[in-house]
Amino acid sequence: MSRDTKLVLRIAAGAATVAVVGVFAVWFSLHAVVATYRITNAAMMPTLHPHDVVFADKFSYRTVGPKRGEIVVFAPPLPESGVFIKRVIAIPGDRVTLIHGILTINGKRVNEPYTAEKAEYDLRVADDTIEIDEGDGWHALDRSQANIPPKSAWRAPDEIPPHAYLVLGDNRNDSEDSHIFGFMQDEGTFASGPAAGARARFEARITRIGAPAERARNL
Repeated sequence: MSRDTKLVLRIAAGAATVAVVGVFAVWFSLHAVVATYRITNAAMMPTLHPHDVVFADKFSYRTVGPKRGEIVVFAPPLPESGVFIKRVIAIPGDRVTLIHGILTINGKRVNEPYTAEKAEYDLRVADDTIEIDEGDGWHALDRSQANIPPKSAWRAPDEIPPHAYLVLGDNRNDSEDSHIFGFMQDEGTFASGPAAGARARFEARITRIGAPAERARNL
C-alpha cells in the first residue's frame, strides 16, 4: 500500500470518527431536551386521546415554573405511580375556585374549551388547603393522602403557596389529579401524603401531538 493510499485511509477514518461523534452529539442533545410519551388513558380527553404519541420539551422548566394552561409531565405525590400528564390550572399566588363547572381564578371566570364535560365535584383553595364538595358538603383533602404544604408555607389561607400548582385532567370526571392528590410542586420535596419527602419537580412540557398523523398538531 502506497504512502498516499495510507494517508487517504487515515483521513477517511478520521472523517468517519468525526461523523460518528457528531451524530452521537446530536442524538444526545435531542434526548436531553426532547422526550416522547404515549398516552395510555382518557384523563386528558378530548385534548389527548389514548394511544396518541406526544412530544415534550424537557428544558422548559429548568429555570422557570409552568404557566397556566400548559400541559405538563411530572411524577405526582403518589407512590410508584410513574409519570402523569395534566394541565396546569392555577399557579403560586392564585386564588381559585371550580364551582358548578365554572373555573374562577383571582376573581375572573376562565373559559375552558378543552374540557370534556363539567366536573361533578366543586373545588376551592381555602383555609390553607384544598377543599372538595362532591355533593355531601365541603371537606378538606386528607393530608395523609394528599400533598398540602404546611400552614407556615401559606401567605394567605385562600392563596396557592409558593412552588405549589393546581393540576387537573381535561376529562375532569375521569382523572386522578389535584382534586385527589393535592398540589404538585416545582421544587423541594412533597410536604405530606403517601409520597411525603420524595423529590418534587416538573419533568417536561407537552408541545405537540405527533401521532396518529390525522391528529398531529402543536399544543
